[in-house]
Amino acid sequence: MWRWSETLPVFEPENQVFLGEGDTPLLLLSTLQKTLGLENLFVKDESSNPTGSFKARGLAAAVSKAKELGVDKVIIPTAGNAGGAMAAYAARAGLKALIFMPKDTPFANIEESRMAGAEVILVDGLISDAAGMAGIKAREEGWFDLSTFKEPYRVEGKKIMGYELAEAFGWTLPDVIVYPTGGGTGLVGMWKAFDELEKLGWLENTKRPRMVSVQAEGCAPVVKAFNNGVSFCDFWTGAHTIASGLRVPKSFADHLILQDIYDSQGTAIAVSDEAILESQGQLARAEGIFAAPEGAATLAALKELISQGWIQKEEKIVLFNTGSGLKYLDYKG
Repeated sequence: MWRWSETLPVFEPENQVFLGEGDTPLLLLSTLQKTLGLENLFVKDESSNPTGSFKARGLAAAVSKAKELGVDKVIIPTAGNAGGAMAAYAARAGLKALIFMPKDTPFANIEESRMAGAEVILVDGLISDAAGMAGIKAREEGWFDLSTFKEPYRVEGKKIMGYELAEAFGWTLPDVIVYPTGGGTGLVGMWKAFDELEKLGWLENTKRPRMVSVQAEGCAPVVKAFNNGVSFCDFWTGAHTIASGLRVPKSFADHLILQDIYDSQGTAIAVSDEAILESQGQLARAEGIFAAPEGAATLAALKELISQGWIQKEEKIVLFNTGSGLKYLDYKG
């Protein structure tokens, strides 16, 4: 990721906290594209990032900048993968880390955070409840809050996914990006990257992708807002889904997510947990990729978009697998 350091806000190389994040593979899904009647279907597989998910990118940037600014203790609420990433980068940077997680967060996320030396507090409730508790702790005790969109640096790390896509496609962009959306940092970050690439004059053409926001039927505030044509999300009550990273009742930057979808002529779609599980198995059997439920949700959404006629067979489509399915296996002890 840091080979793009001129576009990132960490000024001194010695402050770059690096564990190998970035340059994840862009893979042609040759079997699935035939099955689905498509000609150019790809997956950007973020599971090879440190701690097994795309969260490594944003937390690498955020922790690096915190280090550069002289911060010595960081705090975060998380639905899972962001906590493990924050713990790992904080450990490498020599920072103290505190994490608030829902009690039903996947075991791997809890254990990897504690293994890296972070204090983990398990919360009865959702990430929104964890965020409230983390916010109070940050204000009362002076912790630096790394919550999604409550500091400006995580989005900077995530935007590099957009730079990598442009480079991989010969400085053009795909027609459609199908992206699982919880907090939405990656979607907003990539749209920012496309704007920067255009201003830098690096793109062969300025046609931007249609952005598809994918959520779970049990927690779909962006989809509801998009379908109603509004600019902000209502808080989603009773949120539930097997895809813990999508169980975000309301993103702090909902207006940015929605604006980027509208500006791209994109859409938002919700899929069932049953469709997620079916697509997870299909992706593994057809292509050998064990995707996280959030990543599998993009394939479930793609199939629905094809049936609606929203996708054309010749379009260049990129699904995002945001993490490894291994992190969601039950711990048997």
